[in-house]
Amino acid sequence: MRKITMLSIFVLLSFYGFSQELPLKNEPVFQAGEELEYKLRYGFITAAEATIKVLNSDMKFDNQPVYNLVVDAKTSGTFDVFYKIRDHYDSYIDKKTLTPYFYQENIREASYKRQDKARFTQETKKVVSNRGTFTAPTNQTFDLVSAYYFARSLDISGLKIGDEFKLNYFLGDKISSLTVKYVGKEVVKSKLGQIRCLKFSPSIQPGRIFRKDSALYLWITDDGNRVPVKAQVEILVGAVTMEIKSAKGLKYPLVQEK
Repeated sequence: MRKITMLSIFVLLSFYGFSQELPLKNEPVFQAGEELEYKLRYGFITAAEATIKVLNSDMKFDNQPVYNLVVDAKTSGTFDVFYKIRDHYDSYIDKKTLTPYFYQENIREASYKRQDKARFTQETKKVVSNRGTFTAPTNQTFDLVSAYYFARSLDISGLKIGDEFKLNYFLGDKISSLTVKYVGKEVVKSKLGQIRCLKFSPSIQPGRIFRKDSALYLWITDDGNRVPVKAQVEILVGAVTMEIKSAKGLKYPLVQEK
C-alpha cells in the first residue's frame, strides 16, 4: 500500500481547484518572497502545520530561470509526541510556463523515511524518477507542489457554477488526473479576516483515508492572489480541516468582506 505523506494531505486540501485546460494569466499571481502558513486540524485538535515559500534560484534548467518552491510540514502538539513528522519538499519550476523541471522530497514520518527525486521533460511527456520512467498523457504534468502554484495562476474568469476540469499530477510511482467542480462563491471567516472566496469540490478516491461518500471542499481567495484559505474533508474516522494562519509577501492586496 502506498504511504500517504503529510504533503499529500495538505495539497489534496489546497490546490485542486483548477484545470490545465484553462489558460494561464499573463503573469504568475505569486512572486518570490511569498510565504504562506497553514494548520491542519483533526476535529478540534491542531495536528500539523505547513509553511510554503516561493524563492528565486540561481539554478537553471534547460538554460531557463526557475522559481524554487519549498514546503516544510510537521506535526504539532500531542501528535508530535506520538507520531513525529518532518517532511521537506522542493520543486523547481519554469518562471514563464510554471511547469516543473525537477522535484525532490525528504520524508520523515515516525520510523518511516524516504527520499524521492523526479525530472520532468514536458516536451517528451516523460517523468524520470528513482522509481522508474513514466509517460504522461499531455505536456503539462506536475508534482504536488508545482501543481499548487500552476493552478493558482490559471485564468478562471470564465468559470460557471457546475463547470468541471482536470489536472495531471505525478505522485510516488504513477501519473493520475483529478476532476474538479466549481461550486460558487462564499465568504469565509479566517485568521486573515472575512475573506471573499471561490468554492470548489474536487473528486477524491475512497479507500486509503477517505470514505466512499466523503466530500472535499476548497475555498480560495476571490482576488488576484488565489490563495487557499480553507478546506474540509471527511476521512475514515472524523474530519480534517485546513486553515490559513498567515500570508506574507503577497503580490496583490488581500480582498476582505466589509
